[in-house]
Amino acid sequence: MTETAPLGGGFLAPAALRDTGPLQFPRRIERLLLHLGFSDVAVVDGPGDQGGDLVGRFKGEEWVLQCKWKRRGTVGAEAVDEVNRARDAYGAHHAVVVTNGRFSVEATRRVDDLARLGPKILTWTGSDLVAAHERVPDRFGAITARSYQAEAIAAVNKSLDETGRALLVLATGLGKTVAGGEIIARHLRQSPNDKILVVAHAKDLVLQLERALWRHLSKSVTTRLLTGDTRPDDLSGVTCATVGSALNAVKAGYRPDLVMVDEAHHLGEDGQYDELLAELRDSRVLGVTATPWRGDSYDITSRLGEPSYSLGIEEGMRRGYLAQVDYRLFVDNIDWDTVRAVSRNEYGLAELNAKLFLPQRDEAIRDELAAAWAQTSRPRAIVFCRTIEHAERLADLLRRNPLWSDALAIHAGLGKRDRQNRLLAFRSGATPILTSVDILNEGVDVPDVNILCFARVTHSRRIFVQQLGRGLRLRDGKARVIVLDFVSDLRRVAAALNLKRALEADGDIETLNRVAQSRIDFSDQRVGALMDEWIKDAASLETAYDEHRLQFPAALAAQE
Repeated sequence: MTETAPLGGGFLAPAALRDTGPLQFPRRIERLLLHLGFSDVAVVDGPGDQGGDLVGRFKGEEWVLQCKWKRRGTVGAEAVDEVNRARDAYGAHHAVVVTNGRFSVEATRRVDDLARLGPKILTWTGSDLVAAHERVPDRFGAITARSYQAEAIAAVNKSLDETGRALLVLATGLGKTVAGGEIIARHLRQSPNDKILVVAHAKDLVLQLERALWRHLSKSVTTRLLTGDTRPDDLSGVTCATVGSALNAVKAGYRPDLVMVDEAHHLGEDGQYDELLAELRDSRVLGVTATPWRGDSYDITSRLGEPSYSLGIEEGMRRGYLAQVDYRLFVDNIDWDTVRAVSRNEYGLAELNAKLFLPQRDEAIRDELAAAWAQTSRPRAIVFCRTIEHAERLADLLRRNPLWSDALAIHAGLGKRDRQNRLLAFRSGATPILTSVDILNEGVDVPDVNILCFARVTHSRRIFVQQLGRGLRLRDGKARVIVLDFVSDLRRVAAALNLKRALEADGDIETLNRVAQSRIDFSDQRVGALMDEWIKDAASLETAYDEHRLQFPAALAAQE
């Protein structure tokens, strides 16, 4: 890996386009479309793409683009035929072939021939891209930081200036990437030639981070990907990388001036983060996370220091920055004879869960979903499942109901393109409900979700909070999220009770635009009374191991 002087001229400068390569070229064009005012832009390149690399919408009409990066030579007629097929496959109004180079005579002739049969296919050359880059605004999308985001940005910058380390903890839905993007933009305004590294543990998250940062950056700042698939020689500007690829680049001599570690709770998970930050001890480092807890004893503050700013789910909800929660715990299958037996014995958590909770049937989940659906305006739901097989089986069950004939499962067992298409369909509203296995835990923005259903068991406080956070982001017309929790683990009950107690606590916390009080209820109020009395130290129980023991109050059992 070698370092070169900054390319200069922005992300569509001729030198930048030559450096980008065929895999990253469509992302440069994606960024251009956003500067031009396109919406719903997505890369669809891959096997089965029907000849399209990008789709987007402009002034209510659909566009499809075929991207052809060339180190030398011209783009031929076959590219025109590919995008012509893609226009039909995607039902687009407009089709474009775009290249960093030029088109052959045969390609131009093919465009003219097809124009006799339908709308003309557009061709954008490298010169066209440079001209467009000069005309578009320096940034796209207005960014107005909320008051707490401004406080967070100021606190992080203070920590970076004083110690070179900072940790930002913002609950999902509160805009940690917005804060991170503004911190990076400030750094580049002060030091335009500095190199920035944004690192994450998964490639899909890295791709999303690069896309999210574009709206914060001047068009003069080039961004690039550094993953197992893409290894650019030039690492000036902003580089978004997987941790392993970043570590390899650093060992080869790459020295970024500022590092942002996204989902920083992964620090220490496999040793690569520790090694990376040890190598970059002279760089400024910012860690951002919504869930700072880990399942082992590793303390991320040992690398990043105490949080410079922290705002969690409970306080975010109480202040009105997150959607209010209508949380419904379904635990009414408890055998009360068993409860009385439990009250006379000490059991570990594994034994208690086996005796107190019975598995919920998928039909019951379906019926409760239908009831919540009828109470919700413009409903959009995610159902978190236990396994891939469970997600597929439940999606099939949901499709038998006319409400959800387009229900789909999304999980790691699908190919990348299938996952992407299903997520796009969900965002657009074509698919109103998804069943999922972990794939939506981190790094996926689905702000329209207003129904969440937990049909799975998780012993992880972090995963529970991440999944709950999928529905907490506010949007126009959305004030609350309904949560249906079919629990089968006392730790989940403890987590919900801990949230309930935090929301009901007294305090002089400003509430903004609250439309309703968050509510956490049990489907069986006897269970609610039992659990509230039993689980006194909910915060501790949330992270307890299977052998953790509780003693049930005998007096309450006698009332049953």
